[in-house]
Amino acid sequence: MFKALHYYTLALAAFLSIALFASYSGKGGPEKQDEKTSGIPQVIKPVDLNRPFDFAGEPLPMDNFDVRERLDRELLVNTYWHSTTILNIKNAYKYFPTIERILKEQGLPEDFKYLAVAESSLRNEVSSAGARGFWQFMRGASGDFGLEVNDEVDERYHLEKSTLAACEFLKGLYKRFGSWTMAAAAYNVGAARLAREASEQRATNYYDLNLNSETSRYVFRLVAIKEIMGHPNDFGFYIEKEDRYPPLEDYKTVTVDGPVANWGDFAVEHGTSYRMLKVYNPWLVDSKLTNRSGKTYEIRLPK
Repeated sequence: MFKALHYYTLALAAFLSIALFASYSGKGGPEKQDEKTSGIPQVIKPVDLNRPFDFAGEPLPMDNFDVRERLDRELLVNTYWHSTTILNIKNAYKYFPTIERILKEQGLPEDFKYLAVAESSLRNEVSSAGARGFWQFMRGASGDFGLEVNDEVDERYHLEKSTLAACEFLKGLYKRFGSWTMAAAAYNVGAARLAREASEQRATNYYDLNLNSETSRYVFRLVAIKEIMGHPNDFGFYIEKEDRYPPLEDYKTVTVDGPVANWGDFAVEHGTSYRMLKVYNPWLVDSKLTNRSGKTYEIRLPK
């Protein structure tokens, strides 16, 4: 009896499964995807590693199996981390023009724009350690590179000024270590820590160093981000022109050299909203500006 009941139960389960599938298909299931989603490739496959890779003009030693496997991991993780990668590509259209211009003016390799992606996904994030902005500066280090940080102004959130600070920092690291790859690693782990590890391990090449997990993956992550964002179609990411986030270029500048009692009132007086004021000036971190020193600030407002 129990055996017959078992077969009956299996048959009933199979029938219900078929009925449920038929019902789902008839009510706009996967075959009813719109044009954009239906174009997403469904084939999941490894990434091609049979070609040269470099960071900032410095080639990766791809004949080393350890290097190949470490790069493979980061390419796969970032290729199939769909939502974050798509957002990074969209944000790049908004912010890369400014970052690229400053990197060029400061004589740094353009590949360092991907460091901002690795650090913050091109967002004004706050880390658990308190690092802030696109370039994730700690408060204590900000003053060393001319960034103003207080309760009312935090220039770690100022795209141009923080990018200039990052350039200065990276140039110093390059001068110390003699390699852009090592400079990138030092940006992540700290110059003193990297120098100590290199000395103890008798190594001068990033790829020969045994570092903590995050730093050991860091440069490979930069290379992976560079490859995917530089050639998105090759990795299955298709961002149409209308889907890109436009640069914040259409703005006017108002000079402020005194106190501002309330930024909300200031915004309304200049024909915009408090929200838009903050979008264009994320470095204004309070609702007011005391400015006892009479410092001059340039405030951007939408036209």
